[in-house]
Amino acid sequence: MTQLIYKIAPRALWQAAEARGVFDGAPIDHADGYIHFSTAAQAVETAAKHFAGQNDLVLIAVEAERLGTALRYELSRGGDFFPHLYASLPLGAVLWIKPLPLGSDGKHKFPELSA
Repeated sequence: MTQLIYKIAPRALWQAAEARGVFDGAPIDHADGYIHFSTAAQAVETAAKHFAGQNDLVLIAVEAERLGTALRYELSRGGDFFPHLYASLPLGAVLWIKPLPLGSDGKHKFPELSA
């Protein structure tokens, strides 16, 4: 079974990555030295904590095993282990990209996520 991890990004940033053929991360990723991802169980909280009120986002589902040893699960928020990629994200590892709109309640509306 394929394990999926998720990246939330502004649509414009992702479109620029698609044009280049590689995703090097968002400014926070550059500052921290790795690309931040979330598991299915962590994605909703990540959106609320780091992207509250932001519209025009996309949710990117990535096949974790396609990232090799550059992907590490490291202790972070609330004692959880979060996936961190110490390399650029190859677009070939992306399974799908979906819009992540804000609902009328101000929270992001997620598609069904696979663990």
